Amino acid sequence: MKAIRTEGLTKYYGKSRGIVGVDLSVEEGDLFGFIGPNGAGKSTTIRLLLGLIKATDGRAEVFGKDVAGSRIEVLSEVGYLPSEASFYNGMRAGDIISLSASLRKKDCREEARVLCERLELDISKRVEELSLGNRKKVGIVCAMQHRPRLYILDEATSGLDPLMQREFYSLIRERNAEGATVFLSSHNLDEVQRYCRSAAVIREGRILVSDSVEKLAYTGVKRVTLKGTAQMPSLDGIKDIKTDGGNISFLYSGDKRELIARLAETPFEDITLTDPDLEEVFMHYYEREGN
Repeated sequence: MKAIRTEGLTKYYGKSRGIVGVDLSVEEGDLFGFIGPNGAGKSTTIRLLLGLIKATDGRAEVFGKDVAGSRIEVLSEVGYLPSEASFYNGMRAGDIISLSASLRKKDCREEARVLCERLELDISKRVEELSLGNRKKVGIVCAMQHRPRLYILDEATSGLDPLMQREFYSLIRERNAEGATVFLSSHNLDEVQRYCRSAAVIREGRILVSDSVEKLAYTGVKRVTLKGTAQMPSLDGIKDIKTDGGNISFLYSGDKRELIARLAETPFEDITLTDPDLEEVFMHYYEREGN
């Protein structure tokens, strides 16, 4: 079964574009990254998946249920973490967590206790006393304590220190290993490359590409670094040139045999050829679409 499926999902805010013709397919049990710069349409897509706003056109389904017609059923299956969680001032963190559980009519006390312990969250503090990172932890507990089938996480680690980021992803991996689906919206490409199996790239409200992270990362482009030379080989297919003293680095997308032939004519002390990191790969997709 598809955990998430959208067809032609479109949202306009008056004349302003939200998203246009978004087709997504997320398999149940996947750990799926949803990547794009700020303003690309990630949060709009999530709000549509949750039924928080109405689509201008198209449809969205969660576990086979139409979001527009079965919003309450859909939300019962989902744990949602917004990018910026807001809580009632004057309430203690523990009260907020208990309120969240009671709204779902579930006893989550033991699960909440374990989560708070692992995230090192002091539930006795009032909301206005919490740092940004600790408010994020409250949101994580609220999203995870009822053990949903689907986690929809919007910029989940913003505000968390590196140790808590690692603990958060340990929790997500555990839940995913138990069968839960994770839909992770992020502009942190390192996170997506490290933790996700599949991903989609969104830009200006439209999906550019969607596939396994492994396939998305393979574009045939190589990062070439020449050490101990100030001479640039004459080649087509070179871009993103970087210089550092006598070192030159560039991305190369042309014929590899031609690269070897030209390099044989170029003086250098050492050479490395590597696959570009995911950030460079996705810049390739953005630039290709822009052209």
